[in-house]
Amino acid sequence: MHQLSFFAAESEPPEPADLSGLLAGPGQCVLSGERARISVVVEDLWRAEAIAELMAECALPGRRLDTEIGRSEEGRPLVRTELAPELSALSRSWVKGAAKTVPDGWTPSSRAQRAWALAAGRGSIDNSEDGHYLLGLDPHAPDTHQPLAGALARVGIAAVLIGPRGGGPALRITGHRRLARLAENIGEPPSGATAVGAWPVG
Repeated sequence: MHQLSFFAAESEPPEPADLSGLLAGPGQCVLSGERARISVVVEDLWRAEAIAELMAECALPGRRLDTEIGRSEEGRPLVRTELAPELSALSRSWVKGAAKTVPDGWTPSSRAQRAWALAAGRGSIDNSEDGHYLLGLDPHAPDTHQPLAGALARVGIAAVLIGPRGGGPALRITGHRRLARLAENIGEPPSGATAVGAWPVG
């Protein structure tokens, strides 16, 4: 009988750095003085709801982070945090000038990997040897793509960078072992994710 694993994302205490996974995908940060806001536009409402909960619990001292779900100009779900001083250091580390950048040596924690999958993960429903899983990248920040592939490799998940013709920009993860490692890292899928192939299966 298969024994359920203790998922890594569920074993880590929440912290603001978890939201770096949103910035690895299509997420954006806005700095306003000593405060910052993290936001991301997603394809599905279930993604926005799960991200809002992850944002709220990211361990600000003594309180939950306020979040809101709205709509982008294109009518897609948009989820964002309040402007908070606790998000300032994270946001500054991901911005160089006006461009998004990957911090030197950034390694995605399991909770950051979960945030990335919630924002931009999708793949085949059957995660077999021929299956795959894509972690979407920000099409407006191409200079982040190769460093993010390196960051994922540092946590033992090798991925191939693919362009728009292959369904990207995204990092494509193939093979049962890699998919199982990612699935174990990021924990249980939120409601609605597995039915549409939006969560890896270990």
